[in-house]
Amino acid sequence: MPRDWRAARFVGRINIGDGPLPIMVRDGAVFDMSRVAPTVSALLEANAFDGGEAIGDLDTIDCSHLLSPIDLQCVKAAGVTFAVSALERVIEESARGDHRRAADVRGRLESALGGSIRAVVPGSPEAATLKEALIADGMWSQYLEVAIGPDAEIFTKSPVLSTVGLNAPIGVRSDSTWNNPEPEVVLVANASGRAVGATLGNDVNLRDFEGRSALLLGKAKDNNASCSLGPLIRLFGDDFTMNDVRSADVSLTIRGTDGYVLEGASTMREISRDPEELLAQAMSEHHYPDGFVLFCGTLFAPTQDRDEPGRGFTHKPGDVVTISSAQLGTLVNTVTTSRDAPAWRFGIGDLMHNLAARGLLSA
Repeated sequence: MPRDWRAARFVGRINIGDGPLPIMVRDGAVFDMSRVAPTVSALLEANAFDGGEAIGDLDTIDCSHLLSPIDLQCVKAAGVTFAVSALERVIEESARGDHRRAADVRGRLESALGGSIRAVVPGSPEAATLKEALIADGMWSQYLEVAIGPDAEIFTKSPVLSTVGLNAPIGVRSDSTWNNPEPEVVLVANASGRAVGATLGNDVNLRDFEGRSALLLGKAKDNNASCSLGPLIRLFGDDFTMNDVRSADVSLTIRGTDGYVLEGASTMREISRDPEELLAQAMSEHHYPDGFVLFCGTLFAPTQDRDEPGRGFTHKPGDVVTISSAQLGTLVNTVTTSRDAPAWRFGIGDLMHNLAARGLLSA
């Protein structure tokens, strides 16, 4: 947890008996909020953070019972929101998902762009001029369109209730040979599209699938156990605001059973679009009656070789992925395949039956 966790307010979920409980952490104490609101989505919508039944201190709660801190919210993600990630997506596309061609493509693209993409404001006249120049050079890409064009890439990352939480296994497809974690700040919004807090997330990505075709984005992004969130949602207030999100630093460490260690970092200071703009584009003209969460993208680009020169990075089963931020805490997961990760079986119908059996759906 963050150093100031006793002075902050958090919302999350825990399973310590009959089913998932929405919890509130106030002044270091943990409260069962299920009689205030049966789901985290309803709790955030009602803005009802008082009351609840005290069930202990966060120091005494077994964190192995923590679940992903969201439930009925849609899980959205913004892609290509940093210059480095834009370059890596163009590289994946140009290399057709073949990691062996990535180094050559990276060199040619960086030579053509120079540092111009970092300075350009998406949707600006300068961005349009850069686009024309890259088209003339034969270096334009659909990924550059969403990086510097007027419209952000917003996609659905994961079905409702499919996300995993702290210490849960995270999955990559067993037939993927080039993949990576994506450590991100995740905004949590209510039904009106207003951000009420933030958490950490791992937008697990298959570079080989998306690199072959952007139309394979669903297979690259949405797989069993491929989306982790946590440990808890930190609510906005006097101690934590959107400006803290705008300046957040996120660190990443990967430790493999083979002794491999990769360390990286991402800072929201270098994001190309303001988080509020991303929220507005995610909301668009759509309606999310149970709210939504939005992965904001990452600066992290895993180019450090693992097995052979030019091979770059890819996950191996047993990798421990640690994502940390000073004000949001630490999210830890261990990598396995989506085939071997625990099957996702608790869906919306199961949740409704569970809540009804516990008497939590009555008026």
